[in-house]
Amino acid sequence: MTRRVAITGIGAVTPGAPGTRGFWETVTGGKPTFRTITSFDPARFRSRVAAEVDFDPDRHGLTSRQRRRMDRAAQFAVVAAREALADGGLLLSDLDPVRTGVTVGSAVGCTVSLEREYAVVSDSGRLAVVDPAYASPHLPDYLVPASLAREVAWDAGAEGPACLVSTGCTSGLDAVAHGTEIIRDGGADVMLAGAADAPISPITVACFDAIKATSPDNDDPEHACRPFDATRAGFVLGEGAAMLVLEDLDAARARGVHVYAEIRGFASRCNAFHMTGLRPDGAEMAAAIEAALDEARIPADGVDYVNAHGSGTRQNDRHETAAIKRGLGEHAYRLPVSSIKSVVGHSLGAIGAIEVAASALAIDHDLVPPTANLHHPDPECDLDYVPVCAREQRVETVLSVGSGFGGFQSAMVLSAPGRWG
Repeated sequence: MTRRVAITGIGAVTPGAPGTRGFWETVTGGKPTFRTITSFDPARFRSRVAAEVDFDPDRHGLTSRQRRRMDRAAQFAVVAAREALADGGLLLSDLDPVRTGVTVGSAVGCTVSLEREYAVVSDSGRLAVVDPAYASPHLPDYLVPASLAREVAWDAGAEGPACLVSTGCTSGLDAVAHGTEIIRDGGADVMLAGAADAPISPITVACFDAIKATSPDNDDPEHACRPFDATRAGFVLGEGAAMLVLEDLDAARARGVHVYAEIRGFASRCNAFHMTGLRPDGAEMAAAIEAALDEARIPADGVDYVNAHGSGTRQNDRHETAAIKRGLGEHAYRLPVSSIKSVVGHSLGAIGAIEVAASALAIDHDLVPPTANLHHPDPECDLDYVPVCAREQRVETVLSVGSGFGGFQSAMVLSAPGRWG
């Protein structure tokens, strides 16, 4: 018998207030966390704003050796996983190591450390032939993104399945889905599943400057990202992590732990069309939505809220609007849709897991986060995008969708435990 998968623990490292509680208060408060980049001098770049995490590894209990070894993204993942385990009422001594697994999503891996180490071995780019004598002994870890999953597994003592999923901006959604499948198939009893990215670095900013995907509104950072707004000009780069404890629903109930939500269905598609371009009809995302609902055995009109990709680019917002209409039919006009990227930015591979966390919390609190900075709706984006203020309403089923460079389109359906039998 296929097992049903519950989310019983949530850990978050995101811009704004710390931890999962701080994250939820930040996104439902609707006040963007954007500011001029502080981690390096951004003066030479077109887009100079970001949603940075005020992160103190000492406060989170990371040892000096861990801080020296781990990239910033790995530190985020480990801290989020620790919070998720504690939130799920699990001690390391409670876990059967070989029945505990890890799946982490990341789009750009250990970018901060890789760029830093290249600057050192090349003398800030002056040397065409680098000098390896100056390289950190941990440089191989930064080259291999799977080191993020390994760090989480080491910290939790998890000896079961462990992997890294890297599918661009859908990495977080896809990693949670992979962890769900492992639980369903009986490959593990507990999965730590989520994603982490720390992409705020010169190389990443330069890449998005080149294609003009990020917002150039540097003089007004707070309002730089405006999903679904007619004046929008691009997304704001973010960073962070979210990790979830996934386990069999019956097992969770047996041990009396709080269940945030049940993961009911998932699907992904690729448009096989363009590296960064999207077809305006949203057909591939719509196909993912329909397949996820089919797996969940939930009708389109059973969805109460759509947690949107909502990046704030003209192309994406119109594509996604079309996909939601195509995937949900007339019901699309009767339910709220919102983008938390308007508050915490776009943390690339991490954001999908962060959005799954927000979806589970929306179910748990019967509260829909708002789309910040939405004051001038685009006529082509004509759904209910919950502008500016959070909305109290019954939320029993959430559809969370993601879209990534390369044509990746993913959709996940979550519900209140027991809502659909």
